[in-house]
Amino acid sequence: MAVLVSDTSVLIDLERAALLDEMFLLPFEFAVPDLLYDRELAGELGDRLVGLGLRVEELTSAEVRRATVVNRQYSRLSAPDTFAFAIAESRKWGLLTGDGVLRELAVTQHVEMHGVLWLFDQLADGDHVPIERLHGGLSNLAGHPRCRLPASELRKRLARFSPGKK
Repeated sequence: MAVLVSDTSVLIDLERAALLDEMFLLPFEFAVPDLLYDRELAGELGDRLVGLGLRVEELTSAEVRRATVVNRQYSRLSAPDTFAFAIAESRKWGLLTGDGVLRELAVTQHVEMHGVLWLFDQLADGDHVPIERLHGGLSNLAGHPRCRLPASELRKRLARFSPGKK
């Protein structure tokens, strides 16, 4: 089963959409680096995610060195983001991110990368979640003041997931 390494932004977006648990219905394994987990997820949310199947991965020394190099080159990336990138690159896993700089890095380094809208598509395409729930979740996400998703892509998905469509 394919493994996808997530940054925090994707998990936050899914939580805002009330679809975080449903992510684990998809035919993937989900992982985060231990540093990201410790700094940003530890506690009730992290426990819940681990209970759902989230893997917390420790980096090898080579992966830590790679993350350090990436952090020096891309100072706008957080350490947890560079750890997520290093794991995905090293282990040939996919990367889930909403961070623009991290997305650009993944593209330049030929690391498979997806965002939260792709996860919505996966939930819809696999009939894992009723279309009405996807529409409601995406509407909640789109209405959040910190939503940074592209407006044109949001409109496309909202139309695709509009109630009454199949």
